Amino acid sequence: MNTFKTASLGFQHLLAMYTGAAIVPLIVGGAIGLGPTELAYLVAIDLFMCGVATLLQVWTTRFTGVGLPVVLGCTFTAVGPMIAIGSANGITAIYGALIASGFIVILISGFVGKLARFFPPVVLGSVVTIIGLSLIPVAINDIGGGMPGEPGFASMQNLGLGGLTILLILILNRVGTVFTRAAAVLFAVLIGTGVAASLGLVDFSPVREAGWFQMVQPFYFGMPTFDVSAILVMTLVAIISMIESTGVFLALSDITKRPIGSNELTKGYRAEGVATILGGIFNSFPYTTFSQNVGLVQLSGVKSRRVIFWTGGLLILLGFLPKVATFTTLIPKPVLGGAMLVMFGTVAASGIRILSQVDFSKNENLITIALSIGVGLGITANPAIVANMPEWLQLFTDSAIVAGSFTALLLNGFFRMMDRFRPGTIIAEERQVS
Repeated sequence: MNTFKTASLGFQHLLAMYTGAAIVPLIVGGAIGLGPTELAYLVAIDLFMCGVATLLQVWTTRFTGVGLPVVLGCTFTAVGPMIAIGSANGITAIYGALIASGFIVILISGFVGKLARFFPPVVLGSVVTIIGLSLIPVAINDIGGGMPGEPGFASMQNLGLGGLTILLILILNRVGTVFTRAAAVLFAVLIGTGVAASLGLVDFSPVREAGWFQMVQPFYFGMPTFDVSAILVMTLVAIISMIESTGVFLALSDITKRPIGSNELTKGYRAEGVATILGGIFNSFPYTTFSQNVGLVQLSGVKSRRVIFWTGGLLILLGFLPKVATFTTLIPKPVLGGAMLVMFGTVAASGIRILSQVDFSKNENLITIALSIGVGLGITANPAIVANMPEWLQLFTDSAIVAGSFTALLLNGFFRMMDRFRPGTIIAEERQVS
């Protein structure tokens, strides 16, 4: 395979994951009140770190790298928790939590198989569903054009742009190829932004004023601060990401016919841990495997890691080009909101898909799902309900996602323990031993 073809296939992988990579900093930065210049830097450093994280995973060493053609980006499971941490404790608390959770990932990388039993489908599905549902109000506000009460909020123009973006995503997913389906959100956002520009709603002057080159800078937003509650949140997100990555690793192993064992999986988890630490240092995000790129590996039939090396290199290059990052920040809120609604809804749908594996004939599963989602969404709707709790307990209730997740974990553990102490269960176990 010649260099041009390899580079083209690498660029194709970049297109498939670009929207997911670029939208995360726009959502998080916008939600915590960053200005245009800071947003542009956040997009640029995220692209740069996606490239670094991808190379860490593809390039195998004795310590890191699963050695499969996998592309890394920021998981959407982390968006809600990061917004909650940034809003409550400031942006530097996000990066302190990332650094700490990255080290924890490295420490537990060899024990993930044992940790997974604490996250059966009833817990994992509840957590992912809570994360997806808790983000949907953010998308709805952006479709309206900002926040209720702002001039022009929920105008027909804004609703039309948001609706157009959603319609384009639906059409591309229905009639497109495997590649256009993978990049449907990107194409829809580009077309939606073009329509908005034709209506005079996009100001391109920031792109003209932006420089052509910038250096990445550690601790751009200040030195990290370490908050126990924030670290708990991001560690929980990291464990969920590791479990999801396991599925991607095994799928790619099957597609590429490269068997992987516990050693390769551990090195893959460590690579994600190192990438997350670097994300905290360079003020970007936590990184995990992007499942959408698995479809491209299957579609193209090209399983060479050389292609992904090109993808990683191109992402790093984009991180040095502020004009590209600044252009991304011009996406109008209604267009971005339309894309977000689909993407966040997809996160919730993923949680529901996981829950489909649960035995709903058991009341304990119904109660676990009902209470965990109820607690998570209840605190999302009315955070003041936990304001008067003791400070140590607020570690678990400050974030609706953490509160719902711990509810699911505690209830699942409680019902499992009760099952063990049922007389019938004990007798059955004694018969099995004898």
